[in-house]
Amino acid sequence: MSKFKLLFLILFSFFSSNAQEFHKPVHQAGRVIDDIKLDGKLDEKSWLEAPLLSNLKTTVPVEGGMPSSVTKVRFLAEPKNIYISVVCFDSDPSAIISFSKLRDANLRNEDHIKIVLDPSRDGQSGYIFAVNPNGARYDALVSRRGESENKNWDGVWEAKTKITDEGWVVEIKIPIQSINYKKGLTAWGFNIERRIQRFQETIRWSNVKRDQWFTQTSKAGLITNLPKFNYGLGTNIRPSFVGNYSKMGLASDDGIGSEFKFEPSIDINQRIGSNITTSITVNTDFAETEVDSRQTNLTRFPLFFPEKRSFFLEGADIFEFGLGLRTDIVPFFSRRIGLYKGTQVPILLGGKINGRINKTAFGGLMVGTDAVATPDVNIAHTQMGVARIRQNIRKESSFGLIGTFGDPIGRQGSYLGGVDFTYQTTSFKGNKNVLIGATALYTDRNDLAGEQTAFSFKFDYPNDLWDISFTYLRIGDAFDPSLGFVPRKAINRYRLGVVYAPRPEWSLVRQMFNEVFLSYVSNLNGNWESYRVFTAPINWRFESGDRVEANFVPVGENIPFAFEVAEGVIIPAEKYHFIRYRGEVEFAAKRKVNGQATWWFGSFYDGNLNTYELELNWNPFKILTFEFQGIRNIGSLPGGNFDQILIGGRVRFNLTPDLQLNSFVQYDTDTKSVGVNSRLHYIFLPLGDIFVVFNHNTAQDLNENWQLGSSQLIIKARYTFRL
Repeated sequence: MSKFKLLFLILFSFFSSNAQEFHKPVHQAGRVIDDIKLDGKLDEKSWLEAPLLSNLKTTVPVEGGMPSSVTKVRFLAEPKNIYISVVCFDSDPSAIISFSKLRDANLRNEDHIKIVLDPSRDGQSGYIFAVNPNGARYDALVSRRGESENKNWDGVWEAKTKITDEGWVVEIKIPIQSINYKKGLTAWGFNIERRIQRFQETIRWSNVKRDQWFTQTSKAGLITNLPKFNYGLGTNIRPSFVGNYSKMGLASDDGIGSEFKFEPSIDINQRIGSNITTSITVNTDFAETEVDSRQTNLTRFPLFFPEKRSFFLEGADIFEFGLGLRTDIVPFFSRRIGLYKGTQVPILLGGKINGRINKTAFGGLMVGTDAVATPDVNIAHTQMGVARIRQNIRKESSFGLIGTFGDPIGRQGSYLGGVDFTYQTTSFKGNKNVLIGATALYTDRNDLAGEQTAFSFKFDYPNDLWDISFTYLRIGDAFDPSLGFVPRKAINRYRLGVVYAPRPEWSLVRQMFNEVFLSYVSNLNGNWESYRVFTAPINWRFESGDRVEANFVPVGENIPFAFEVAEGVIIPAEKYHFIRYRGEVEFAAKRKVNGQATWWFGSFYDGNLNTYELELNWNPFKILTFEFQGIRNIGSLPGGNFDQILIGGRVRFNLTPDLQLNSFVQYDTDTKSVGVNSRLHYIFLPLGDIFVVFNHNTAQDLNENWQLGSSQLIIKARYTFRL
């Protein structure tokens, strides 16, 4: 037996022996006996007779304590819908903190309720729904076994709220067709959490331990007495019609010109059983997708931008791979499909399947893209695909396989294969989290030569008082997956993180985070390339919700080749040792004006760099929000000086949760361009919506005169027919 196998068996036996059985709380669903009208009044007979759930406990500030206000929850189920009502009593309703109405707004800094459902009862996946007192809805998929959330997923569901003299009420309707579930179950995983922001108070029904995440469905309670659900034929047909008027200006490569296009597209989803969904997309359009936020880059490695397109987000949790890889290795990065060098590549046809059978989750995707010929891009028709399977082991662990084929620009012989294993327990020493993960990947393509493999190992102990992790990662010099994202190759990377976060019995400070993160990178021959020691001697969260932090960060870079850090400023190939410092202040989001201010300063390679960052949010009214983000880099180096500015402003005008107008303006001195993205989104019915999108870009020429780059007006209407 090898040393690695012996070590694994010892660790597995040790953790298993320390695991304790978690006793799930149970609540019974009521039956729908009359028509439910979503209005926040809860005066129907169904609600009045439904079993009451009210035994919630605080997670913070006191673990397992009594809440400052009572919360009453009821759950109803019928064959085609589930309903959830929550009455949030509050002694001072005028002090409720709620300013968002936007769909998928970040509600964590407002009063809200949050629900997690595990309709498959696998303890590793699920759906998240949240609502604030203004009726703003947030939904997401449980990601990485509850460690994170994929908030880019959007489901069809409804919620209505009402603020009363006693607090606030929310009434939710979730159609069965909007979620996958395991057929035959009469009980689902269920949990609910309430946030009372002005007291910095969080209360839950199940899993009230601070060491564990609310979205860990393995620790959810059970909602029982569920009926036999009926999703009908399980067919969703969503045609879309897009009118697109565009004009190219002098600042574009194509010169002045305009055109109008009218293009229909269609998406068809078909259930194969209650827990498997197939999808087909034809002439796919992503006109409604919000533009990316620009980023500055002072490294020699590419930046990561998240996926936002709806077709690729459905079932995205199944395609997640590995433990602790973050963006170092993403074996399947869906943004490689349909986008190349900033140019949209038309998707002619795409097919997808994802689902779960017992303890096995699986997904597959195939896409065909059209040929594109522009001054910057010249690619032919291309077919690409990915397949993923993950087998749950015991309650919280898993073993999986992934494979991809095809190349976005048609390079031949491209494929990738990989395996990943994750051991997880939320019951170590009673109620602590421990995760151990390992991955192995191999990729090939006709133009690759060298080490085409990648391996990783991670140990993680993520808990409230102590959070300790160690990661090892090896990436070959020829590991270049066509459908993946790998910003840095030919390395061995070691990471160690230690966070000690006590909660002192002080009147002002809620929690203190004492942090040390060490990162060391060598090349494949063992010679050092980078190191970084991030320390936080001060990182305090106050009872008010404000935060202050100070950092001391020694950095080393052994640059193998010169690179351009800013326009005309070259960093020579040498060894560098420098120290960065940071001061940061965050103002609690419960205030009408809130945000965060950051100042990085100190040496930078063989010179100096000051970075100023500001995030500012102003909520003057419930229907109006102003957001500002800005960053300025002022560098002084022997190779030259630079002054980079990137600013972005967003105005959100939200008349109702179903009618929103958002305008996003960005400017940066590198491209010397201004970009405007305005989006009107009107949900006229739960299954139908309209988008009006205006994109406008202007840029400065060599004489610093402003010229039109492009202008675009898009109107998109779509409706989903459910059978």
